[in-house]
Amino acid sequence: MVTTQGKGCLTMVLLALLTLYGGAAMAASAPPPPTVKAKGWVLMDAQSGQVLAEHDPDIELPPASLTKMMTMYLAFEDLELGRLQPDEQVTVSTKAWKMGGSRMFIEPRHKPSVKELIHGISTLSGNDASVALAEHVAGTEEAFADRMNQKALEMGLEHSHFVNATGFPAKNHYSSPKDMAILGAALARDFPEHYKLFSEKSFTYNDITQSNRNRLLWSDPRVDGIKTGHTDKAGYCLVSSAELNGLRLVAAVFGADSEKAREQQSRLLLNFGFRNFVAVRPTERELRRKVEVFEGEDDEVTLLPAKRVWITVPKGKEDHVAFRLRYEAPLKAPIAKGENLGTVEAVLMDGKQIIEVLASVDMQAAKEVPQASWFGRQWDGVRLWWRDKEAEESE
Repeated sequence: MVTTQGKGCLTMVLLALLTLYGGAAMAASAPPPPTVKAKGWVLMDAQSGQVLAEHDPDIELPPASLTKMMTMYLAFEDLELGRLQPDEQVTVSTKAWKMGGSRMFIEPRHKPSVKELIHGISTLSGNDASVALAEHVAGTEEAFADRMNQKALEMGLEHSHFVNATGFPAKNHYSSPKDMAILGAALARDFPEHYKLFSEKSFTYNDITQSNRNRLLWSDPRVDGIKTGHTDKAGYCLVSSAELNGLRLVAAVFGADSEKAREQQSRLLLNFGFRNFVAVRPTERELRRKVEVFEGEDDEVTLLPAKRVWITVPKGKEDHVAFRLRYEAPLKAPIAKGENLGTVEAVLMDGKQIIEVLASVDMQAAKEVPQASWFGRQWDGVRLWWRDKEAEESE
């Protein structure tokens, strides 16, 4: 255990090493990623959010129909909150009916249900379905785009701005490979039941059957989504997601040269990820720690991770992971239950040396610690003064 402590300083505690180290040196990272022929791309672990490989991840490009991933996220959110019902009938406006590009073929005389429109967007990439749903949810497509941008801010999509619900070419409508990978991971993580729609290979509406444009659904059994996109300016884009042995990966490829190329380059990234990485999920018990508290009715408090911790490590390095607690010392009462008091970092070790920080998660107080009486606070003040004095003399 490594600890540094003192008034107002950052305390670091190496929590738990998962191995006894041998003397062999260890590489700092996995093998170099493959050469991917696209303008920008990202490979991400959906559960941990770790980026495993990337090239120009923040390049701002037209996302084309990848935009509909955000349209679907908001629709799924409204369904979960009860603001939308699957069987609600939707009025089809002239604007929605006349949309060009990929279509579901709805008409003003039709009254498609919300459920049908969602199939039409996720499977058929229908521009008409996207506009109809956006207008039904927010009144106008413009108002829906405002909601899209608000959600993008909440999700930390720093290189995205939406003008419409379809991805139809428009000024100031852009996103990035990393942002779309984050969004794809969120769809799989936040709405696992609704997410299954993205694996649908075809859908029939009004006696017209169309196929999903994500050809990886046919050629790679690991793949179960998510969305294709193409315009002349955007090139061929694909956000794909696949799961194998508990590891879910999301690959975002922007600006490939052809439909076939976006499929090939996406598979290349997914194969690289599955061959070289493994997911590790430490238990809460492994991460929980008691830390000292001053000026409180209790002398210590247990810290727990704010959420389940997933980390992704190069294969063969699973036993070289340690967890480092970081918090401002000394901790003083009062402390509220659930208060964020520090972070725990998952780090990759080479012997006793930290060579890479893999992930970080907030650590919260497991219970309330009320402030002590006046006498107790004075006594802890003396304790802290004496500790600081000893620390100064030892320097």
